[in-house]
Amino acid sequence: MPKKIKERIAELDWEGIQNTLDKQGYAQFPIILEKDECNEIINTYKDEGFFRNTINMARCRFGIGEYKYYQEPLPDMLQQLREAFYLELSKTANRWNEMLGREANYPQTLAQFLEHCHQQGQLRSTPLILKYDAGGYNCLHQDLYGALFFPFQVVFALNQKELDYTGGEFLLVEQRPRAQSRGHVITLERGAGLIFPTNNRPVLGTKGYYRTTLRHGVSNVTSGTRFTLGIIFHDAK
Repeated sequence: MPKKIKERIAELDWEGIQNTLDKQGYAQFPIILEKDECNEIINTYKDEGFFRNTINMARCRFGIGEYKYYQEPLPDMLQQLREAFYLELSKTANRWNEMLGREANYPQTLAQFLEHCHQQGQLRSTPLILKYDAGGYNCLHQDLYGALFFPFQVVFALNQKELDYTGGEFLLVEQRPRAQSRGHVITLERGAGLIFPTNNRPVLGTKGYYRTTLRHGVSNVTSGTRFTLGIIFHDAK
């Protein structure tokens, strides 16, 4: 029997992940979702009962494609992913706050953090599944959704690049103060994922830490269909 998802996440090299996040702002992690689990998530796309809202990206001028926000209660697999990643990433979030001279105020559990969101009027769930057909893309953006947001989010590849689709690389662009922007092009294996900043990250300079702003998107899908899962930890206004 495969290990529970929470166990797989706990067994990741979190010391290495934390160091990589501090050093470059984002971190990839190896496959933790099996093929049938990825397919199970993809299959939810066909059942509108799982979702609270569907967004046509072209209509909103966000790109070309479609994404759907899951409604509460989340499917068990997504709930496990959201809770277990939050448990580890809240440590990094508090450390980054301290680097930037802010209070380390992210609680230990996702439930506690979501209670803060709800007190701010942010009541709508945000985990989502995204679908891009050939010609689809996603413009550079941030997923903030309200005054209170968590500094990290996680994305999973649900199908296999070069087998199910081509193109569609994940894009991450860092806007550095008084310098040109820096871009990263990231590809993921099915079931593997990426942790990246929601808004900004601390960078050590000659006078201490300063913030750089990041935005993310997806390059053109040149053939096939690309599915990804986005785990966002704060709820939306």
